[in-house]
Amino acid sequence: MSGTTAAGSAAYDGWRKIVAEYQKPDLRAAIWQVANSFGGFFISLVLMYFSLKVGYWLTLLLAFPTAGFLVRMFIIQHDCGHGSFFKSRRANDTVGTISGFFALIPYRFWRRSHAVHHAHHAELEERGVGDVWTMTVDEYWAAGWWKRVAYRIFRNPFFLFGIAPTINFVILTRLPLGGDASWHNGEKASIWWTNLAIASWVVIFGLLIGFDTVAMIYLPVIIIAGSVGTWLFYVQHQFERTYWEHSPQWDYTLAAMHGSSYYELPRVLQWFTGNIGFHHIHHLSPRIPNYNLQKCHEQNPILQRVVRLTIGSSLKTVWLVLWDEERRRLVTFSEALQAKRSAASVSTL
Repeated sequence: MSGTTAAGSAAYDGWRKIVAEYQKPDLRAAIWQVANSFGGFFISLVLMYFSLKVGYWLTLLLAFPTAGFLVRMFIIQHDCGHGSFFKSRRANDTVGTISGFFALIPYRFWRRSHAVHHAHHAELEERGVGDVWTMTVDEYWAAGWWKRVAYRIFRNPFFLFGIAPTINFVILTRLPLGGDASWHNGEKASIWWTNLAIASWVVIFGLLIGFDTVAMIYLPVIIIAGSVGTWLFYVQHQFERTYWEHSPQWDYTLAAMHGSSYYELPRVLQWFTGNIGFHHIHHLSPRIPNYNLQKCHEQNPILQRVVRLTIGSSLKTVWLVLWDEERRRLVTFSEALQAKRSAASVSTL
């Protein structure tokens, strides 16, 4: 670890002792969150079904709060995957699997992938599993034209937040993509079991209310929830003064506190997103259940020394696409091009 990194990490010494008291699951809080999340979701689906008699415009409007409940259910699955939502591992795995089913996510496979993300977040040599594709400036200019075009398409906001989430949650999560030989067969088998459960659900309700009705109700919910989830994951790590480091100098504490943002949302959106905006604390200690994150943040000033984003300021992050290792910040394509031209002009003098 370099001297600078060590000094930066030392600023957060003692964080393990601080977070310990917030890592204790609360059964009452967990059960209440399951009840209001699943209950709100199912009630909203029923309302969407009956709204078809009024007009599809109303169904689409109702898809937004329904998607909000689904995002909240995903956060429950997320906590279960970290073993933080309940004390019981069986309870975590059961509720996590059910939550993942409604979000079209194979729980056990996702849990392993997400664990890799937490173990190597912001480590340049370990990119590629559970993160948003991010290239350095040097990598981008060294890549072939086809890869640069592909990267530009991928990082286009319309594709990244509009098209990619639907492709990911509807299609790609149905396939055993990613992972290596060390992953257990059960983790990959969870994909096929989830697919079978989804297919069975679609057939049953398709026969009861019509396959077109199932699609008209559920697809908008998945599309909206997927886009929101992708946006949250993106903005919590992709901001100008984020943190990326090579493996020898990479530091877990700095990756959590400087490589994750505090996304300050209005109360209603904070509720629907299960406090995931306190992402710096979540990365610091994934064992803290979401219902304890706000308390941990507010009661410990040392954990408030992070980048704070609002909805307004977060919108500016969509154009930050390349990691500039010299300036240690994310830059736009135009900034990278300008820097390249400046360097070329200097070299010709």
